[in-house]
Amino acid sequence: MSSTSRTLATGPADAILDALDPDQRDVALALTGPVCVLAGAGTGKTRAITHRIAYGVRTGAYTPTGVLAVTFTARAAGEMRTRLRDLGVVGVQARTFHAAALRQLGYFWPQVVGGAPPRILEQKAQVVAEAARRVGISVDRVAVRDLASEVEWSKVSLVTSEDYEKAAAAMAREVAGYDPRTVSRLIAAYEEVKTERSVIDFEDVLLMLGDMLASHGKVADEVRRQYRHFVVDEYQDVSPLQQLVLDQWLGGRKELCVVGDPSQTIYSFTGATPHHLLTFRSRYPQAQVVSLVRDYRSTPQVVGLANKLLAHAGRRRGGTAPLELIAQRPSGPPIGYTAYDDDESEARGIAERIGRLVAAGTAPSEIAILYRTNSQSEAFESALADAGIGYLVRGGQRFFQRKEVRDAIVLLRGAARSADPAVPMPETVRDVLMSAGWSESAPAARGAAREKWDSLQALVALADDVAAVEPDQEPVLLPGFVAELDERASAQHAPTVEGVMLASLHAAKGLEWDAVFLAGLSEGLMPISLADSDEGVAEERRLLYVGITRARHDLELSYARSRNPGGRASRRRTRFLDGLWPDEAVRRARRPAKGSARAALTGEYDQELFDGLREWRRTVATETDKPAFTVLVDATLAAIAEARPTTVADLARIQGIGPAKIDRYGATILELVRSADRPAGS
Repeated sequence: MSSTSRTLATGPADAILDALDPDQRDVALALTGPVCVLAGAGTGKTRAITHRIAYGVRTGAYTPTGVLAVTFTARAAGEMRTRLRDLGVVGVQARTFHAAALRQLGYFWPQVVGGAPPRILEQKAQVVAEAARRVGISVDRVAVRDLASEVEWSKVSLVTSEDYEKAAAAMAREVAGYDPRTVSRLIAAYEEVKTERSVIDFEDVLLMLGDMLASHGKVADEVRRQYRHFVVDEYQDVSPLQQLVLDQWLGGRKELCVVGDPSQTIYSFTGATPHHLLTFRSRYPQAQVVSLVRDYRSTPQVVGLANKLLAHAGRRRGGTAPLELIAQRPSGPPIGYTAYDDDESEARGIAERIGRLVAAGTAPSEIAILYRTNSQSEAFESALADAGIGYLVRGGQRFFQRKEVRDAIVLLRGAARSADPAVPMPETVRDVLMSAGWSESAPAARGAAREKWDSLQALVALADDVAAVEPDQEPVLLPGFVAELDERASAQHAPTVEGVMLASLHAAKGLEWDAVFLAGLSEGLMPISLADSDEGVAEERRLLYVGITRARHDLELSYARSRNPGGRASRRRTRFLDGLWPDEAVRRARRPAKGSARAALTGEYDQELFDGLREWRRTVATETDKPAFTVLVDATLAAIAEARPTTVADLARIQGIGPAKIDRYGATILELVRSADRPAGS
């Protein structure tokens, strides 16, 4: 604990407020609910809400054990507990929704049902495959994964098998090529198989607890007596099922503080929805609303790009204005923009750039390469390995589940029973881990040996951090370090492992690095080709916003014109960077001639024509009572606005518009193109 943390933990309550900016201070002073905190990326929301809890406890407004703070990842919950502990607050429950619900369900199950709770499925695959067999459909591994995801979506969205067909049709959901009726039957069979095997899934934990609280007054009363104040982080990602449990916890009370940012809603495919955040003031007209807009994470260059990305979206969609961040850091380097010839060149170029950053003093663990799909990681893994740069792939095996880590903790636990308290704890840790294969120097080559060393080195570095106490504090001994490891393992709060992070944009949410490389920013990947509705494309834009705001200092954006070396340069840079890529405004002013080679190579399109095509599509969708994307998707409209076809043959060459749609819409589209070419007033 630093001297500043020790002062906050033991000093007067006002010292907690002195550590906050004016907006964060408003959050901390809003001790009674309902409270809504709209917090932009990098604005210190965790700091604000942990100081709010600490201030409430210090002033006597809260009892520590009466506060339940829920968030969406074990890592975030672990960070919240650590910060509260540094502020001298012990006893507050900071957990994920599932962890909090599982604890309560396990406690009350013997009283309400009797016996032990059912076993929880770690994976749905086997049960989904059995359900598929029973309803007579053929599935492979990919189909099982997609169907399992749809089962999860239906449950967190509170859509039963009986209601699924109607709900799926209303939302135009398509799953692995199966029609909604078939998926509905599979969901029903899935529940039957679970019941026969006496198992439940993670969604059942929330469903059963919600039902238990709603149906058993004594259980609900006991929970509500225990928890009187609630904090929900990342509220834009709450699902209908999580909101149901939260409503049961509250029991009509209003002592609720929610924190979120609609601009960071990126998990709607899992059932998350910003609806509850956006309608919070409607449900609680008396709510205090505080906006956090001072960005302490990123340079003005990064913040400026993030603001422009969302402002551009807001103008085009006419939606609610997003939070405009105000950078607090000094000016940094300009943002890098690079168009590579192919994927291999992009991976190699990024690896070379990372090598220069590392040579200049940036730690590999403070660098990340972010991409849209996990399949993109292979090229970067190969390029980094060739360059001799260590890396980790986020989403791989969890740190505390690695064999070398589990074995090391067993050795440390055994050594703790007889460790000499006179020997500094980090020194003892090093001695113990040497027997597990750790050495002072890292292996020269990459591979399994280096990965094992990286894991053990992370434990050594953590021991040094834990031992770095103030001079007047008692030194941390080996038993205390083992206890710290156990707590981190239970919360999956892994220490930092040295190496460049490779991660999908979704997996990067909640994280940050000194240097970020956003790769593969071409149409079809950003936005992903599956985003065939306006809302789907809007969410892809928010995903890019999340990626941009992960960078503290260095940010580089890139795409490859073709997939393979020597291939045709057919890829177009993502539309989200139209007007933001360097010199884009100049190129836009000089609109290329119809069908020119320059237009095809640069991926430019006529913005006015594109907007006119979208307005026409909206009218058709309204008249036919169909979703807009079923007429033509945005990517096809952009291609039309780029190629500016003058004949049916020209139109037929554009991907995404087949013979049937040409027959139906072709004449109108060609007339729209011709109208865009006529001088104003003609």
